[in-house]
Formats: sequence, structure tokens, C-alpha cells
Amino acid sequence: MSTLFPAKPISAGSGRLLFNALLLLLTLVASLGMAGMIWGATDDLMIAGLFMLAFCLGIGMILFVAMLRSQIHVRPLRQIDISLLRGIVEDADAGIAVTGGRGELICANGHFESWFGGLPTPPSLPLDEDARKQLAAAAVAARRDGQARISDLASDRGLIDVVVRRAGSTDDHLVWRFRRSGRFDMIGDVMRLLSSDVGRRVGSSGVMAALVDGNGVGLIANKVFLRRALGSAEAPTSGWAFADLLRSDGDVIRLAAEPASADPIRLIQIPLGDQGAMKATLFLMLDDASAASENRSYATGELHALLGMLPIGLALAERDGRVAFMNSAFRRAAGLGPDATVVYPSDLVVEEDKAAVSDAVRRFSAGRGSASDLSVRLKARSEENVSLTIAAAKGLGATASVLLSLKDNSEESKLKRQVAQAMKMQAVGQLAGGVAHDFNNILTAIIGHCDLMSMRHIPGDSDYDDIQQIKQNSNRAAALTRQLLAFSRQQTLRPQILQIPDIISEISNLLKRLLGETIRLEVTHGRNLGTVRADPGQLEQVIVNLAVNARDAMPDGGTLSIQTYGVSQSDVRALGIEIMPVTEYTALRVTDTGTGIPTDNLNKIFEPFFTTKEVGKGTGLGLSTVYGIVKQTGGFIFAESEMGRGTSFVIYLPVHQAPAGTAAARAPVKEVSTELWGTGTILLVEDEAMVRAVAERALVRQGYKILTATNGEEGLEVLDDRMQQIDLVISDVVMPTMDGPTMARAAREKRPDLPIIFMSGYAEEQLRKSIDIDNIGFLPKPFSVQQICQAAREALADHARS
Repeated sequence: MSTLFPAKPISAGSGRLLFNALLLLLTLVASLGMAGMIWGATDDLMIAGLFMLAFCLGIGMILFVAMLRSQIHVRPLRQIDISLLRGIVEDADAGIAVTGGRGELICANGHFESWFGGLPTPPSLPLDEDARKQLAAAAVAARRDGQARISDLASDRGLIDVVVRRAGSTDDHLVWRFRRSGRFDMIGDVMRLLSSDVGRRVGSSGVMAALVDGNGVGLIANKVFLRRALGSAEAPTSGWAFADLLRSDGDVIRLAAEPASADPIRLIQIPLGDQGAMKATLFLMLDDASAASENRSYATGELHALLGMLPIGLALAERDGRVAFMNSAFRRAAGLGPDATVVYPSDLVVEEDKAAVSDAVRRFSAGRGSASDLSVRLKARSEENVSLTIAAAKGLGATASVLLSLKDNSEESKLKRQVAQAMKMQAVGQLAGGVAHDFNNILTAIIGHCDLMSMRHIPGDSDYDDIQQIKQNSNRAAALTRQLLAFSRQQTLRPQILQIPDIISEISNLLKRLLGETIRLEVTHGRNLGTVRADPGQLEQVIVNLAVNARDAMPDGGTLSIQTYGVSQSDVRALGIEIMPVTEYTALRVTDTGTGIPTDNLNKIFEPFFTTKEVGKGTGLGLSTVYGIVKQTGGFIFAESEMGRGTSFVIYLPVHQAPAGTAAARAPVKEVSTELWGTGTILLVEDEAMVRAVAERALVRQGYKILTATNGEEGLEVLDDRMQQIDLVISDVVMPTMDGPTMARAAREKRPDLPIIFMSGYAEEQLRKSIDIDNIGFLPKPFSVQQICQAAREALADHARS
């Protein structure tokens, strides 16, 4: 039954009479003043009196109409609609309570009242101190952030999930929802059942129950067991050795505290499995009086009722292998409906596992072997393996001899798949980054030698076209390494504060050429979009890749829609995506009307080298590059698809919180100097001979004197030679013996103003911590002859200006 506390109505007419009186007084004074002025100006008392009378009548009519309108439109503020609120919360499948701004209980439904034994006010519920502290912290978080969650909160009714939301027109109310957790605490649930009224009812039916840990020490038992085994129902419920309380008399088992003439007991062992660091077993004991078959049947029925209340999936099989009993948890774990029937346990599994299950049931029904686990695949969920525990259950009923336990581990399997997918993506990303580094060194040598050969040839020479062809293919390979680095989130980003519509506008003509004439491009932008911090070039790559994929999915033409819109914090909460922090986002949605993506492939589309295109028509790196760029930018990307209707990709980029008064603008493009000649001595430190040779020849051609070293130690020896005046150091980052950053720090101790440029096949972002040194330049590999010469000239020019 719901309990509601209505709020007090608020009066809207207090003080109105005093206000009207003051207004009349001011009107009278004003009319007298104006009449006096007219009398003084005209010296005619009658005209002044008539004016004052007309003025008073006019003001009076206005006040009268205003009073009528106020009586019509003024309404007291509405009270909370108690009946409506009761109808909303009463039939919910969760315990719901609403508290006001002062922490008072406004209402609660019947589930809440039954769960907590009355109407306590959250967070002061009848739970342990730690649980109440968690609820209090959740209330504070909900008032601050709008919502808070607590998973697997311990209570006397098992684990519960709690969601607290801020609500109300003034955001001063809290709505509390309590649901049973999807994760079972099997040992805790059994302990609560035995200590509750259920344990008493089972004991009154003659069934003794005891929960024992892996060392044979009792954790809890019902009172009938304590009375018979320990002599008193008030004996300690834990701490005793279970084996010491039993006595074996030949083929039968009796309680050690009872005489030899007492009836033997039937011992039923139910393994509960490992729960964290604890392994426990539930023992059920029945008197084995063979003459009392009617009582035995009654006790077996009570035992089935007990097994039905347990949250563990349990089933009993007879000696001939037929299934005699299944509780609801077992049916749920096996994917069976409430009315489905199963003759043999092997009927639950796929054809390949039938023989193993049948052999295990036959072996245990004959009394051979102990409890064991079988990894099987169920017919209802053949795509994943589940654990089926089979144990002997002698003495359970007239014919039952085998106990089966099935755990519903679908959520656990889903989590394992997600973790495996994440680990696979991370491993492939690390591999891609390493391959890209080595490949960049090779490409640097190829591109550099092509540039040097091009300087000795002119267009029209027989070799010139071949050299250009080699260079073009090398640049294509360099683009492939950038895609690998993008997927592994190791590429060098140049983030700027920008608006996504500006990026779309700049590449709209390119998109139209890529899509062709059969595909229509539609672009819509929302209002008041927040700025984002991203690399404009990489963001353009994301949009182009998605557009090209959409084009390939629409061979017969269609429509590609690009939409931008803002996403508020409340919208993020409504999405219910747990991995997305609650903040403001600018969203980019790219939707096509193509063939769609099959459900089986939807979870694989962001994996590198996964493609559904024909051989030779795709590298499988398009969407993986998009994924890497979005994640490295701090955003999120999700895909939605329906076969035959199209696919939609949604990208959420967090809004950049710029300081007040700061305008969002693209960074100015630095003017590139075409002059590459220079003078000075450059120390070139590079362990790869092919890269060192190309860089040395390129710089010598531009007028520089070059000193070379193969690692950091050799570089320091050259720097220590005071006869050499070093103007610039160009060094690789990762080298044997001593790396570049270590050499640079040692060199700066002696020459604080020495300009240094690092070059590496790894991305700058990946090396950011190791090269975090002031006044350091970075030249990514592969680079051309022009790029290294330009970097050297700019570094020397900046040093000269400073």
C-alpha cells in the first residue's frame, strides 16, 4: 500500500487588498495635483473639477477591469496529484520511493514497503552501515549530476541494484528505484534463506539443512539440525566441523549425537561452486525410515519446494536417467519455457555433447565418481559453452539418484567476449604500430633516394617517369602506415578548436565528386553547436571514409545524409550508454539508404582488415581508421543498421570548454619557405644506415656540414669535442645503447641553447612522454629530402632569432 504526503497549497492572493488600496491613494493624489495645475493655468475651477472627475472615473474603470481579470486568471498552485503518482509507481516491478527537497518521504509503492518492512526514508534504510553510506553518497551524486547508480548492493533479500534520479520542476526531488540484481550471490542467498522463515518451514517438515565451506566448517544451519546434531536449537550456527557431527554405521549414516537405534539419514550434497575465494556445499538431510513411505513422499515434495526457491539452477534425474524435477532457475539457464518438457538431460544439449552427458548421468546413478563439471553447448544457446555440474544424490526420494546444476552465465560469457574483443583490438593496434615504425624507416630511404635521383633527371628523361612512379607508390605505402597508426591510436594529431559544419563545408565539393551523380547528398546542421577540439585533416578523413563506404553500399544510387546536432547532458543520460561520460557533445550522423550490414558483421566492422568487399576492392582499414581517429580524439562512434534500409554511423565528440571570450578559430597555416639552402654544422644521429645515408646526402647538397653518429653515446662523444661547433642536432628517438632523448638531456646540460630535432617512425603522440623536452622539433618518418632540409633551415632560423 502506498503512503503519500501531499504538499501544502501555496496562496496566490496574499497582500492584494493592501496593494489595491495604495494604488487608489496614489491615483487620488495624482488627480488632485493635475487638477490644481489646470486650475492654476486656466483660472477656471469648473474645468479643473471636471478634469479630476473624468480622470478618477477612467482610472477606476481600469482598476475594476484589472481586478476582474485577476480574479479570473489567478489560481492557486497545483498540489501534487496523489492518485496519478500512486497509479504510476504502484504497479512497477521495482521498489520505488520519492523523497523531497528536505529529505522527507513523499511516496513509496508496495514493493518498497514489502522489501524494507515498512516505510523508511532513503537513504536511512534497514541495511548495514556500509550500504547506508553508499546510498547517502548516491543521493549526493544524484543531486549534483542528475543520476547515480549502485550495483550489487547487499541487503537481507539478496543483491539489489539502485538507481537514484533527480526530478521535479525545481530539481529538488529524488526518485529511488530498487531492483533485484542480475548477479546471484549464491552462498549469501542460501545463508539468508536458512536464517529466514523459509529455513524454519523446511525444518518443520523434517528436513535438516547445513551450509559447509570447503574445509568442512559449518557456515549456517537451520534450527532442527542444530537441535538434533548439537543438542540445542540455540547452539552456535557456525564454526563446527560438519564431519564430526556424523557417524557412519556400515552402509548408513546417522547423527553422532543420536543413538544407534535412531533412524539413519539421507545425505544430499549440493555443490554451490566457487564464490570468490570461498567454496561451499549445501547438505540436506532427511530421515531414512523405509516404512514411512508416505512421510518420505511428503518430505520429498517439501524438498522440491526448497530446491525451487533456490536461485541456483538445479534438476534431479531418476536412476533410469529420466528428469524428475527442474526448478525455475534451471529452466531459465537452459533456455526452457515454463511449460517445456525434457525427458532426459541429454535432450538439453547439442548432438555432439549428448553422449558425454548420458555417460555421466549413467555413471553417477550407479554410485561411481564424485561431482564433476562438463563443458557443453545447449540447444537454446549453441554458440557458447556452459558448465553443467553432475553429482550423485543417493537417498533423494524413492528413485532420484543424480543431481544436475546449470549456471546461467550468459552475462559472464558476454563480458568475456567483450574483454577478448578489446584485448584483440589492443594487440592488433600494438602490432600495427610496430610494423608501421619499421616500414616508415624503409619508406624514408626509398622516398629519399627517389628525390635525390629526381634532382639528376628532368621531365622527358627515360628514367624520370619510373622514378616518379616509385615515389607515388611509396607515398601510397606511407598513407597505409598512417592508417595503421590511426587504428592503433598512435598517429600524430594536430588538434584545433573548430566547428564540424565548417569541416563539412570545406569538403562538400570533394564528397559530391566521390559520390557521383546517382547519389544525392543532403547536409543539415543543428543550431548552437558547441566547438570541438580535433585535427581538421583527420576529421575530414573520417567523413570521407564514411562517405566512400556509404557509396559502395548504394550501387544503384540513393541518398547520403550528413547531420550535425548538439547533445545535452540530459540527452546523454537518456541514451543510457554507460561508457559515455555525462557531458555535452556535438554529434555527427552519416546515414545512407544502402543494403545495410548483417547483424553478424556489425560487431566486426571496426576490426582492421575486415571487409565484405570483393578481393582487390578494399583494404579493410577504412572503418578501423575512423574508429582509431575518433577514439584518439576523445570521442565515441556507434553503428546502427537494418538490412535493406541502410546504415547510420553516429560520432559523438565532446564539446570543448573554451575560456570566456575566446573565439573558435582554425590555426593559421604556417607559410612554407621554398628556400632550402643553409650553412652550419649538423650532427646527424641515426642507427639505420639507409636513413642516415639519405639524410646526410640531402643536407650536404643544401650546403650543410654533416657529422654522423650511430647512437646516442657516439653523438655525445662528438658533442664533447670542443673543436667542433655544432649548430643543430637531428636525432632518431629509439636507438640501441642510448636513445635520442637521453642524449638530448645530457647535451642540454652542457649546451642549453642547442637546437634539436627528433625524427622517428613512431608517432609523436606515442613518444610524447619520452621527448618532453623544451624547444624540441619533431620530424615524422617517412620524410622527403625537401622536408628534412626545410626542418633544418627553420630550426636554425628560429634559433638565430631567439
